[in-house]
Amino acid sequence: MSTGSTKSRNNKSRANSAKTPAPEPAAPTDVVMSERARVIASGAILLIAIILRLYDLSRVPFHHDEGVNGNFLVRLVRDGYYHYDPGNYHGPTIYYFAAVFPWLLKILFGSNAQANYGLTSVAVRCVPALFGVATIGLIFALRRNLGTIATLGAALLLAVSPGAVYLSRYFIHETLFVFFTLGIVVALIKYFENPQLVYLILAAVSTALLFATKETAMISVAVLLIALGVTQAFRAFWQYTGATRRKGSFGSRQDHRTFVERAGGSPKLVVNIFIALMIFLAVYVLFYSSFFTNYPQGIYDSLKTFQIWTKTGQEAHKHPPATYVWWLLRQESPLLILGAIGAVVVVLKPAKSFALFSGLWAFGLMAAYSLIAYKTPWLSLSFIIPLALISGVTLEWFYQGLAKWEISQRQRWYALAGVLLIAIGPLPGLVRTFAAAASDLESLKGLAATKIHPKTFIPGYQTIDLNFINYDNDNQYYVYVYAHTRRETLKLVDEINQVAQRAHQGGDTGITIVSPDYWPLPWYLRDYKRVGYHGRMTPSTEPIIIARQDQAAEVEATFGERYQKVQSGFNPAGTFPLRPGVDLLLYTRRELMP
Repeated sequence: MSTGSTKSRNNKSRANSAKTPAPEPAAPTDVVMSERARVIASGAILLIAIILRLYDLSRVPFHHDEGVNGNFLVRLVRDGYYHYDPGNYHGPTIYYFAAVFPWLLKILFGSNAQANYGLTSVAVRCVPALFGVATIGLIFALRRNLGTIATLGAALLLAVSPGAVYLSRYFIHETLFVFFTLGIVVALIKYFENPQLVYLILAAVSTALLFATKETAMISVAVLLIALGVTQAFRAFWQYTGATRRKGSFGSRQDHRTFVERAGGSPKLVVNIFIALMIFLAVYVLFYSSFFTNYPQGIYDSLKTFQIWTKTGQEAHKHPPATYVWWLLRQESPLLILGAIGAVVVVLKPAKSFALFSGLWAFGLMAAYSLIAYKTPWLSLSFIIPLALISGVTLEWFYQGLAKWEISQRQRWYALAGVLLIAIGPLPGLVRTFAAAASDLESLKGLAATKIHPKTFIPGYQTIDLNFINYDNDNQYYVYVYAHTRRETLKLVDEINQVAQRAHQGGDTGITIVSPDYWPLPWYLRDYKRVGYHGRMTPSTEPIIIARQDQAAEVEATFGERYQKVQSGFNPAGTFPLRPGVDLLLYTRRELMP
């Protein structure tokens, strides 16, 4: 009787095991650190990310695109108006997320149409900055799929990435875009491991917000699907060859064979997918219809945009196919080099399918964007995220490889720390110098004589240099500084405010802008009620006139002796650089001169 009972229990146990297997991948068997140490390390990385992204957010003047986005936000907050325009602008999510805080202030303190309501450079840039930090937080959710070392390494590399930091301090769509992309991946992985409806709903919401952020969502989703398909094909190949059979390994069949059963059966799975699809459509419609204030036109425009931007992608910002590789070598060499090593490792020594997926995602996305003529530095953020993940895989492989040589755990940590210090220290400076020189034969001839500044050997210096020192320097070393507003523009704004004080008119001070180039000035002049953006010469009696340098003779001929050009100690010539190739002049009525 005893034997029969044991046999029955064993058979039942095996049956239950077949129905509910441990999802792939299994938890790491090599405990590299205690849970407390992991939490402390994760917290330290997040702290670094927060400081780099939130410190002195107003230091860098608004870019042209930030000024445009800020203009949309001001109108949304003050007038409650926003309608999606598919012709020139991206999706609505950034405006509605950025409007939440000002709207709360508006509710609490009244509805004065010209009130500030927290519409400051720091406040609006906090939105992408916080999404940038949250993206790093999502990486920690992948520990089970990549490993402890891989997730901590990926998070650290992304936290100090020059481009990730720079673009997180920009009031543009990119940081939100990559957060929602990674959100889709994490939510679907969690759903596969534990088929609860909440994860599928989170994936649906992330997908809807991704499409409501930027039209390039189509590219990202297509690459994710291709990467998933190739990963599955590779799994099938390894299963067929019997190359690996270890439980939880790359070749495990068990999780796929029982997923539908773990999800509650086919009927429940279909119902859950239908619910997720309805939620996707609801969120998509809400944002593009401007919460039904522009329905159905906003929905029609959201579909029309793909036709418009397909044409734009063939006409504007055209660069050669290898451009992104050169850009990454100059400012993201740790991610590119470690990512390339990781991609080779996961192909030759497959262990975790998500590691292979990350490599395919990173380099597949890079290839997709490289094939498109339209290229801007901020688009590279989309593949910086998966590059960080696959770079983390390289660090995990290096750490585990040292264990095979019977090197102690402490020594392995020292070796890993050394690799990271080199990766974020001398490596970026050396590689970017070579990459910049190699792109120009004349520079290459003088490469031997190139002197590399000692500061480039300091870990993290490249990030500090780009974000807090040379943030408006558009030479070949700073690829993210792309037609950026010069810091002298803030001095121009200060001069305008001083003239307004002397005129004793405050926000009612009249300003006539005859320069055809003026963005992001509308953001900085948002509290002035009487600003005319004419873009050409026009009669005016306002206290302030702003012209482009090549309009100087025309200004003097039109306005005669009534106005005088404003000069300052830093700028005896009286010019205020707006961006490369564009200098502005500030004129004021003579009686208002100091």
